Amino acid sequence: MPYFIREEGDEENIISMPGIKRYTEEELLYELEEITKKNLNTISLFPKIKNGKKTTDGSESLNSNNLVCKTLRKIKKNFPEITVICDVALDAYTSSGHDGIIDNDKTIEMLAQMSQLFAVNGCDIVAPSDMMDGRIKVIREKLEKSKNFNTCILSYSSKFASNFYSPFRDALGSQKNLNNSSKNTYQIDYRNKREAIKESLEDINEGADILMVKPAIYYLDIINEIKKNSN
Repeated sequence: MPYFIREEGDEENIISMPGIKRYTEEELLYELEEITKKNLNTISLFPKIKNGKKTTDGSESLNSNNLVCKTLRKIKKNFPEITVICDVALDAYTSSGHDGIIDNDKTIEMLAQMSQLFAVNGCDIVAPSDMMDGRIKVIREKLEKSKNFNTCILSYSSKFASNFYSPFRDALGSQKNLNNSSKNTYQIDYRNKREAIKESLEDINEGADILMVKPAIYYLDIINEIKKNSN
């Protein structure tokens, strides 16, 4: 079950997603009480950070008391049996709305630090959705060195550039920051089947445990091809 989380005093409704809302830490705990009764045992967290905390380098992502870290600690204290997946990308934290900063190598180092921080605070599965080159290898090395051996990596290995993400960006509060800027330079071109498969196989070699194709329903051929070429 995916959940959008928010800070106290921030907007709860998502205009482009009728019926879907953002939850504060306390509201989320109530929701988790309800879903555990229905035998749901895995959730995924996506934060909306207030604009005042967004910067060009997305430094709030490395704050041990940021919204995700605080929420993780509360979840694990109250519901230790729930598996928690955390999105790893900088778009919620950058003033540009992009998934990274200008420098690819600096970005993946931040993503690795972010993954370690989430793991330390109770995250079971880190999910890099940024599509920066080589980030799985660096994240895996960071997790191993910090002895977070049991933290899984769910890689968005084939993330195609798509207008389907617009409501999701609204939910994160990054759409306005992104404005008319495009993510086409690092998300996969829909015409490039070979790159999608190549990126996925590279992520396996770099240490990913699970692969994701997104948006899945329009790329069933890619899912099929990756399945044929991997375990």
